[in-house]
Amino acid sequence: MKTSEMSKPAVTSLHQALRKSFQTLESNQTVWKSVLADCSPLMGSLGNLAEQSRALSNVQISNTPLRDFPDLEERLRFKLSQATDTVLGKLNEKTSSLQSVRDSISNQVSAVFQLYEQNTDSLDLLAVTERSATVPSVSDMLEWLQDAERHYRQQFLRRKTLLLTLRADDLSLLESAPKRWKSLECPGAEDHITDTLCKVSFFTESQ
Repeated sequence: MKTSEMSKPAVTSLHQALRKSFQTLESNQTVWKSVLADCSPLMGSLGNLAEQSRALSNVQISNTPLRDFPDLEERLRFKLSQATDTVLGKLNEKTSSLQSVRDSISNQVSAVFQLYEQNTDSLDLLAVTERSATVPSVSDMLEWLQDAERHYRQQFLRRKTLLLTLRADDLSLLESAPKRWKSLECPGAEDHITDTLCKVSFFTESQ
């Protein structure tokens, strides 16, 4: 059985949109991984700065030879606070990059589903479920895109929420930030997206 003549134009336009969506997903996955790789050392710095601030609070400088520098503690605290604000600022910039990835994927996936809905009248069941050795079915590809879009949307929300809780004057939250950030990793979901991109590689490269 072959896709009906009436379905062919709709399938062709859907294939073009799906191709573009997977290309967008692939390029954005690379950007996402790169941004997260930049975030890890920044998170580590936050934890270290918080530990230094706590150590400074625990030391009685007046009982050490450094008491001859009366404003030393204040200057050190100011430098640590400045450094913390700088790192938080860089992390906010990285969050903007993550948001761009999420938006790019969401917009692309949304456009494909819109196109699908516009063409439902001319798509029969076979047109949506038919697959070959090199071309997955339209229904499978739509589902894979939806899974990927959901993953990046949830990941962005969790990471953004974590960053919004961080303040330079809350040492406990800053100290635990690196571990909490790492706990948000979803290697299984990322592997699933990479597998999906492998499954559609012949399809996305063919025109």
